[in-house]
Amino acid sequence: MSILPEGEQLRRAIKWISEKRVEAPGAGLPKLIGEACLKFDLPPKDAESLMRFFAGTGPEKSA
Repeated sequence: MSILPEGEQLRRAIKWISEKRVEAPGAGLPKLIGEACLKFDLPPKDAESLMRFFAGTGPEKSA
């Protein structure tokens, strides 16, 4: 296992979740975040960060 710079796992999780949302638009965000936390070994504070990040990027949100 390699040592990654701080925040790199979180960036990878964001990318992974984004890709999964494109592949399966109906996938539940909480489920994807849970899977990402396990896959990328993220602590609970990063799960909260992911929820906040994706809260503003859903299809119902407009910029």
